[in-house]
Amino acid sequence: MIQVSGLTKTFTDKKRGTFRAVDGVSFEVREGEIFGLLGPNGAGKTTTLRMLATVIRPTSGAAAVGGVDICGDPGGVRRQIGFLSSDMGLYHRLTPRETLTFFARLNNVPGGEVKRRVSAAIETLGIEKFADTQVDKLSTGMRQKVAIARTLVHDPPVLILDEPAAGLDLPTARVIEEFILKAKRSGKCIVLSTHVMEEAEYLCDRIAVIHDGKLKITGTMAQLREATGRSRLREVFLTLLGMESLERGTGADV
Repeated sequence: MIQVSGLTKTFTDKKRGTFRAVDGVSFEVREGEIFGLLGPNGAGKTTTLRMLATVIRPTSGAAAVGGVDICGDPGGVRRQIGFLSSDMGLYHRLTPRETLTFFARLNNVPGGEVKRRVSAAIETLGIEKFADTQVDKLSTGMRQKVAIARTLVHDPPVLILDEPAAGLDLPTARVIEEFILKAKRSGKCIVLSTHVMEEAEYLCDRIAVIHDGKLKITGTMAQLREATGRSRLREVFLTLLGMESLERGTGADV
């Protein structure tokens, strides 16, 4: 469903000069798979996701979603994806129901289908109790549920999720994890960026670690363990970044 080859993005900044935020990244994601993209702040995760979602254009390289080129037909890519960015981008004066109705129509859901799709998204994310409350009166967790519901209301085959459970309490994070697993079982292709190692280890079929714009490794947890000699994902991650474990100063897994 997603094919990425040599994807590169260069920026120019007054302080840093010209630098590569993403440097020759290549990977693929299959239908019915959760693909985790992990890395420290500034590693290039969000830039990669934004290029896949056609928010920004790559400097070089290529990528396709469902066989559609991200530069050649960005509109065709957008019709296939649900993109959750780190900025929820909700309209605070609308209710969740109004928000989902608006985005369903924006994504060309047939008129006779809009109400059913909106109701299904509300039920899936468990937002019935506040579906008719203005967004600006909702908690962070409630807003995040609405933002995720917005990504799926048009039933796209591909979900691109940037930190879907960031800053959420455990019960809310659990609801979102269950949604992601349900989406996988329905055959959706999912790219997930997260800083929560336990979340990635629990959800992802394969994981890629990106650092300084470059992919360090891609594989299943078993392959990552074999490559690093570590058992827990947090220790695998730190090893790939060249950081020793702080546990007793020995470098052993916790």
